Amino acid sequence: MTRAMVLGTAMLLAGCGEAAVRPAFAPAPVARPMSTAGLERVMGQSATQLTRTFGTPDVDIHEGNARKLQFKGAICVLDTYLYPRNGGEPAVTYVDTRQPDGSPIDRASCVAALARRGGGK
Repeated sequence: MTRAMVLGTAMLLAGCGEAAVRPAFAPAPVARPMSTAGLERVMGQSATQLTRTFGTPDVDIHEGNARKLQFKGAICVLDTYLYPRNGGEPAVTYVDTRQPDGSPIDRASCVAALARRGGGK
């Protein structure tokens, strides 16, 4: 019985150890700007210029002063988002890409693949 009491007391005391100190808050992750390398054919372009490069868009959505043009190919889908700058003609300020199944794909690779199709479908 003495052995059981000693073991039980030791187990109780082991639970009384100092708890790990955790910071009250975690620092917010730093957002890294997305690279626009390889996107020269798209960034800052107008809808007319995009149509010359990629052909007729598969989707053309207007919402307020914003416009989304989507171009689809066998390799990927390119979404371009156009917004007016300084009261001028809307131009691409952001692009998003994905494979047809929704998997990620490098944005510059998608732009290059769609541009190679010569605007044809």
